[in-house]
Amino acid sequence: MRKIAADKIFTVSGDVLENHLVVLDQEGKILSLEPQENHDPTSFEKHTGVIVPGFVNTHCHLELSHMKGKVATGTSLIPFIKNVVTFREVEEQAILDAIAKGDQEMYDGGIVAVGDISNKTDSFATKRKSKIKYHTFVEMFDFLQEGMAQGEYDKYKAVYDAHHGGEGDKVSCVPHAPYSVSESLFKMIKESNPDHCTISIHNQETPPENELFLKGTGAFHDFFGGFGITLDEFKHNGLPAIHYALANLNPQNNNLFVHNTLSTKEDIQAAQNWSPNVYWATCANANLYIENRMPNYQNFIDCDSRMTIGTDSLTSNWTLSVLDEMKAISRYQSYIPFSTLLKWATLNGAEALGYGAELGSIEVGKKPGLNLLNLNKDLELTNSTEVRRLV
Repeated sequence: MRKIAADKIFTVSGDVLENHLVVLDQEGKILSLEPQENHDPTSFEKHTGVIVPGFVNTHCHLELSHMKGKVATGTSLIPFIKNVVTFREVEEQAILDAIAKGDQEMYDGGIVAVGDISNKTDSFATKRKSKIKYHTFVEMFDFLQEGMAQGEYDKYKAVYDAHHGGEGDKVSCVPHAPYSVSESLFKMIKESNPDHCTISIHNQETPPENELFLKGTGAFHDFFGGFGITLDEFKHNGLPAIHYALANLNPQNNNLFVHNTLSTKEDIQAAQNWSPNVYWATCANANLYIENRMPNYQNFIDCDSRMTIGTDSLTSNWTLSVLDEMKAISRYQSYIPFSTLLKWATLNGAEALGYGAELGSIEVGKKPGLNLLNLNKDLELTNSTEVRRLV
C-alpha cells in the first residue's frame, strides 16, 4: 500500500481536493481518497504541487520518431507530406532506436496511454514491451483511387494482422484523411472493425483539403500528380471535407477527428449531430510547426465538444509531451482554464481510446497513474511548469 498527498488533488471527474491523499495498492489501483488528518503524517508521501491523473496522448506517429528536426517548420501540409516521404526511409536500427527513445520520453512525461498511427510494423516491438497502453491505428490510404482500394487494403491489413500488443493494448484499421481514401477503401475499413471500437482520421488540417471537396480544385491535384496519380474520376460534393468522412464512417464507433485546424462551428455541430460518439484531437504544436496556425478552440467549447490532446510525431513537433501541448494552448488561447485543459489531456482522451474505465480520472477502482505538476498560485500553467511521474 502507498499513500500520496500534495497541496491539491485534481480528480478531473469530481472536486479538487485539499488536504487529502490517495491510497493505492501495489499495482497502482486507487483504494480510497481520504483526508490527511486521518493518517499519521509519517505514513504518507507529501509533495508540493498538484496531483493530476496520468496524461493520454490521443494522436502520435511513434514510427516517425527518427525524423526529428529533419523537416522544416512553416511549410504548410502538402510540402510537409512530401518531405516525410523523402526522409522516411533510413537504416532500420536508427528507426527502432528512435521509437524506443520516443516511448521512454512519453512515459517519463507522465503519459499512460497513446493513440498511435502505424503504417508499418516498426513500432510494434517497442509498444509490446512498453509500460504505456497503446491503441494502434493501422492507417490506410489509396489517394482516392477506387481501383487501388483492394490492393492498398490488403497491404495495410497485413500490418494489422501482424499486430500483437501488450496487456490492454488495442488495434483498429483507420482511414488516413478525407482527401486520401476512396469510398471503396472506406467501406473495407468500416467492415473490418467491430462497432464501438475507436477510429481515427486526420481532418481539415489545411485549406486545400476543404477546397478539394467544395470546388474540386486546389493544390491536391498537383500533389497527387507528383505521384503519377490524377483526380479525373473524383467528384466533389460541394461540402467541407468532414462531410465526406461522415458519409463513410460508422457512427457506432468512437470517431476521433484529428487536427481540425479549420473546422468551423457548423462542421463541429454537423459531426456531433451525426453521432454521439465523436471526439476531437488537437495537436497544437504540430499545427504551429506545419501550418503556423491553431484551431479556434472556442468553437469546440461552444459546441460542448469532447476535445482530447495529441502530440503528433517528432517530425512535426519538438517533443512528445502532452504538458507542452497544454502549455501551447494556454499560451495562445489563454481564456481556456487549466481544469478544462486537464480534462482534455486525461479523461476525454481515455474515453476516446476506450480506456475510460481504468484511466483518465482519480477515482476509486481506477489505475490512472499520478502526475505531479507545479502550477502558479492561481493554479495556472506557466513556462516553468514541469511534470513528475509519481505512479
